[in-house]
Amino acid sequence: MTKTLRAILAGVFMLIVALPLAAHEMRPAIADLHLEDGSYRLEIKLNIEAIMAEIGSGASNTDDSPNAGKYDGFRAMDSAALGAAFDREAFAANVKVLLDGEAGAALVTEVMIPEIGDLELLRDSHIIVTGPLGGAQDLQLGWDASYGEIIIRLMDGRNDYNAYLTNGDITDPISIEGATVISFWANLVNYTAVGYYHILPLGLDHILFIVGLFLLSTRLKPLFWQVTTFTLAHSVTLALGVLGIVVLPGFIVEPLIAASIVYVALENIFLAQMSRWRLVLVFLFGLLHGQGFAGALTEFGLSTNNIASGLIGFNLGVELGQISVILICFALVGYWFAKKDWYRQVVVIPASVVIALIGSYWVVERVGLI
Repeated sequence: MTKTLRAILAGVFMLIVALPLAAHEMRPAIADLHLEDGSYRLEIKLNIEAIMAEIGSGASNTDDSPNAGKYDGFRAMDSAALGAAFDREAFAANVKVLLDGEAGAALVTEVMIPEIGDLELLRDSHIIVTGPLGGAQDLQLGWDASYGEIIIRLMDGRNDYNAYLTNGDITDPISIEGATVISFWANLVNYTAVGYYHILPLGLDHILFIVGLFLLSTRLKPLFWQVTTFTLAHSVTLALGVLGIVVLPGFIVEPLIAASIVYVALENIFLAQMSRWRLVLVFLFGLLHGQGFAGALTEFGLSTNNIASGLIGFNLGVELGQISVILICFALVGYWFAKKDWYRQVVVIPASVVIALIGSYWVVERVGLI
């Protein structure tokens, strides 16, 4: 293989790795449902610019969409201008409401949009949707598939219901009077999807960490031990964090997660083989990443009647996401080039340099220096 072709391959791989740094990742909307005084109220936290630009779940980040320019235009608007451009009636028409199986009403009563801020970051807006229950015994909710994923959480002491909806799905019937408890298996499936989505496409830092592990391990056995060690560690702190037993603040965890990415990348650059202490460090880094996963799961919400299935499902989704990352790396690079004598010089070192630079940027950013 010529040096030119090797350079091209390395550049392509580094580009794939570097893309997440500038991407505006898509996140599911989170809607808190309140039932009171014969009406329902949905408090929805969402990326309103993505809704207005018609960027749905088909894109992992806004830059992937053909409407990226439209999105950037909305993102640059101040809150007043964006609020004036937002079509409340069209949004309400795309909210699905069923009362005892019959169509119900939805009305947008409030739109709260923060000021512009850093254009490289998503802006979380809030929309309040309300409507009468009309004496119905149960309620079902959802929204149009073009709006992407949404998590609906019932915020009522009598009930306990969390649902993760994709592809325009609608919730199971939510009882207005009695306790609504989602089944173990339905909850497990919901949180498996949440866990997977937290890795692909949302977990950019976790993706880079896994890519870093992959790069140095051209053989299956050492890669298996690293991923297994990482999994065991983050499973422990995920559970401890969600249960409130061990909770570290994000301003400590997030910079350290970024630092773990830098360390793994630097080891790839300066060591040709796995060090004896790498598994120990991977375990320690896994403990940190588990705290990060716990923070995300806490934000999504966890059904108190199905904590076990929620934890198992989320963890399973994370593992499936990590395996997907490894398989993608293997299909793009490992299968074709891992046994080549130039693999380390052309792929491992250049890609690890890029990963280290991205991780270093995140460390500086997360400690608030930029």
